[in-house]
Amino acid sequence: MNTYDKGLVWFRRDLRATDNAALYHALKNCRNVWCVFVFDTDILDPLPRVDRRVEFIRESLVALDQSLRELGRAHGHEGTGLIICHGVARSELPALAQRLKVQAVFTNHDDEPAALARDAQVLGSLAHAGIVVHSHKDHVIFERREVLTQAGNAFGVFTPYKNAWLKQLTPYHLKAYPVARYAAALAPVPAEHAAPVPTLQSLGFQASNLGQLPMPTGSPGAQALFEDFVERIDRYDQARNFPAVKGPSYLSVHLRFGTISIRQVASVAYQIHLQGIQGASGWLSELVWRDFYHQVLANFPHVVERAFKPEYDQIRFEQGKHAKALFDAWCEGRTGYPLVDAAMAQINQTGYMHNRLRMVVASFLVKDLGIDWRWGERYFAEHLIDFDLAANNGGWQWASSSGCDAQPYFRIFNPVSQSEKFDPEGKFIRRYLPQLAGLPNAAIHAPWKANAVELAAAGVDLGKTYPLPIVDHAQARDATLQRYAVVKNPKKI
Repeated sequence: MNTYDKGLVWFRRDLRATDNAALYHALKNCRNVWCVFVFDTDILDPLPRVDRRVEFIRESLVALDQSLRELGRAHGHEGTGLIICHGVARSELPALAQRLKVQAVFTNHDDEPAALARDAQVLGSLAHAGIVVHSHKDHVIFERREVLTQAGNAFGVFTPYKNAWLKQLTPYHLKAYPVARYAAALAPVPAEHAAPVPTLQSLGFQASNLGQLPMPTGSPGAQALFEDFVERIDRYDQARNFPAVKGPSYLSVHLRFGTISIRQVASVAYQIHLQGIQGASGWLSELVWRDFYHQVLANFPHVVERAFKPEYDQIRFEQGKHAKALFDAWCEGRTGYPLVDAAMAQINQTGYMHNRLRMVVASFLVKDLGIDWRWGERYFAEHLIDFDLAANNGGWQWASSSGCDAQPYFRIFNPVSQSEKFDPEGKFIRRYLPQLAGLPNAAIHAPWKANAVELAAAGVDLGKTYPLPIVDHAQARDATLQRYAVVKNPKKI
């Protein structure tokens, strides 16, 4: 027997109609279910008018709407699909729920601080109207306080967390929600809400180059990427560090917006891991890192503004006009270090950056240029199509040595040796810095060390066609060790 006559599913970071916790529970417990996505102007208004994330969401919603229509049609229901609202979610969602006269709203958890604040207001409005809210875990395998130390505390170190995560994992945690089994409860969209997914232009945005990038959208795109990755997952542990090689899964944006189920991908990775395939074990570990950073955000929300380790907030980073000039050079790929500049060209041109390079450029900004990690974190947040607060914050705090299980402060990436090791033939550099394409492999990692004949033959004029290094790495390393000395000896502050 159904618990409710009418229910509403509020999609947010779970843009798929398969294996979706909120959708499953709504369909199972309601006679009639509608589905909604709100283009929240609180989020959209501050964004630049060209934003790849908005474009990705919009295209993924077209696929989600189609999936919901097909699910309804399979049960003899025409006119099912997605209701789209455009406005302030805090008011749009409760208003829609009351117009539809639903008794319950179903959604999936989002532990980002802004989302929690929004959801608290929505919950209050719905409660005032006598509407129940059911929120479910869907975005991770284990969340919040599900994996704890023996003392009952949240983990702050990854390896013990991973061991506990694997020990706690059962087939139940990887089981898919059988949405299609209950899809007969999908109700036709009321005429006043029946409209196609709005265009980018009607939302106030302009198209980017997303269409020209190998960035398939929606659940169909995610499934195609995943199937391709599974074919080469055994090589992941070797290939993942080389930016010129097809090594990563390229699923980060799909996991961010939930166009693919974390249970589906973790289940496949875990099964291959059990066969002793190192590549699958390595990728499964990355999925555990993802859970780890989400539980850090949930249990230690101060990381959004401050260092996870409070003593690292004592560090005095560069400030003023000189710091701004250094930061601008980093943002624009004008540091004089080719791997760093190529990586920044990649994020600026595509909205994506290879994971190894995220570590390299973060280390360079913080430990070569002496810039506050929060500046870089903000830049990534504005430019990455797969931006996820928990992972982005965790990654930047790792690079700055201020976060959970971070690299020691005295471990400072050398941008030249990183380039020589992970882009030995300069293929990645040449792709994004064509002005250096004519240099021989040995010279492309540090052009300032090339001889005059090599530079002339390649048409490289240092300081004109390509910048000289804005810092000396060895000197910068010494300055960083001095800057971080306050962590060892707080009395120096």
